[in-house]
Amino acid sequence: MTMTFHYGSGSPFAWRVWLALEHKRLAYDFRLMSFSSGDLRTDEYAQLNPRRKVPVLVDNGFVLYESAAIVEYLEDAYPLSGEGRLFPEHPRERAIVRRVILEADQYLSPGVRPMLHEVFFKPEAERDPTVIQRGRDVLAEELSHFERITRGPFLLGALTAADFTLYPMLAITLRLEQRFGVPGIRSAIGPKLQNSMAQVEALPYFAKTIPPHWNVN
Repeated sequence: MTMTFHYGSGSPFAWRVWLALEHKRLAYDFRLMSFSSGDLRTDEYAQLNPRRKVPVLVDNGFVLYESAAIVEYLEDAYPLSGEGRLFPEHPRERAIVRRVILEADQYLSPGVRPMLHEVFFKPEAERDPTVIQRGRDVLAEELSHFERITRGPFLLGALTAADFTLYPMLAITLRLEQRFGVPGIRSAIGPKLQNSMAQVEALPYFAKTIPPHWNVN
């Protein structure tokens, strides 16, 4: 049996798992879930994830949801597969990677989520500029912190799970500027962070993981 990976296009949380699966070169059955068609609202999917969100990983009958937990599971279960480790072996360095992941999940993501919702899910005439400005302010503040701690060439020097956490959040936020013309997004990303993003984009498996709908929108 292979793994089954339930994914939603545009979800930064699902994207981080996809990057980890490709990094580990693990065989998996790719299940693209449609948000608009209600795939996540079915009783069948609720049996996999009662919170009805993506991603979900099923590995030989073992069902796991929550992206950070999935990435850590892949590391623990398949530490040397593919391109190797995503968490350092040394406890202190490993703790730093976990800390950065938590910072991205608990501060950056919640801070920009209202702005993302305002732009992605509302017509331009109905968008609240106050919500968008607040999101830009949070983005600038949080990214100044990540810029300070970036050691290069990746976020923490070598490639880790922290890169697979932060990159999708930044890429999806950048889409506000690239597709919808919201200003002040790219300028909030400092040179060290821009370089670390470029390093992720240069990974040989990166192109495979770009959200499918980005190729048509």
